[in-house]
Amino acid sequence: MIKPASIAPPAGVIEGYRYMAPVVERDGEIVRIDAQGVYFQQLNGAVRDEIAAGAKLIKIANVNGQRYIGTGLGVSGVKIEIEGTAGNDLAMLTDGIEIEVFGNAQDGAGNTMSNGRIVVRGDAGDVLGYGMRGGCVYVKGDVGYRVGIHMKAYEKLVPVLVCGGKALDFFGEYMAGGMLVLLGMNTRDERQPIAGGFLGAGMHGGVIYVRGTVEPWQCGAEVGITTASEKHMTELRPVIEDYAAAMGMDAEHILSQPFKRIAPISHRPYAKLYALM
Repeated sequence: MIKPASIAPPAGVIEGYRYMAPVVERDGEIVRIDAQGVYFQQLNGAVRDEIAAGAKLIKIANVNGQRYIGTGLGVSGVKIEIEGTAGNDLAMLTDGIEIEVFGNAQDGAGNTMSNGRIVVRGDAGDVLGYGMRGGCVYVKGDVGYRVGIHMKAYEKLVPVLVCGGKALDFFGEYMAGGMLVLLGMNTRDERQPIAGGFLGAGMHGGVIYVRGTVEPWQCGAEVGITTASEKHMTELRPVIEDYAAAMGMDAEHILSQPFKRIAPISHRPYAKLYALM
């Protein structure tokens, strides 16, 4: 049960920043919020209030970097639609909510989320899925640095993060579980390699699939690169089909190219650095 938020008055000045009260329109279980000029605390407070009042679909317009949208919401059967650019830590610590961004997302989307679904129809920034423990994050375009860092899985909780474009350095760094997928299809810069350096650096669990070519110099010393087998593609196919349905793409076209599989060669990549006591 989501408790109504306790926030500052609906309009005024915080730390020199003048903010407006959120404009909220209700139509049964559908709520529309105008975020133009609204401080992030007031916006997130309004979202929590409407969920507590029974809203099932919340449409937020004119989002311009407001952070923590959806953070800490442990509810299922509720969807948030965002028009604009979602700020840092979108859906951090969430457990069940669905969020769709019609635009871009900044850093930290899906930070430590346990369950739920995030769909970003543009690009996204750094450290997506940091410590992610379950659920899925789908990005249509490019992503930044350290995506999937410290992702982990536990029993039936297996996080999945699919990026439709290209990634910068440290993709899958210290990954301990789950699945990362990099497609390299919807990118702003065709000249760049599909991934930067240190791919899978420190990785000791989980798996990374890359559609296309990955050179050994791009990868951390802790991983091995193979061509995905038929068995591996059986594992990957339902993820691609779900991603394609969310993005309006053709799953068979995505799967028509071979994938590389990057996996750790040891569950204790740094064991030799420590003395036995």
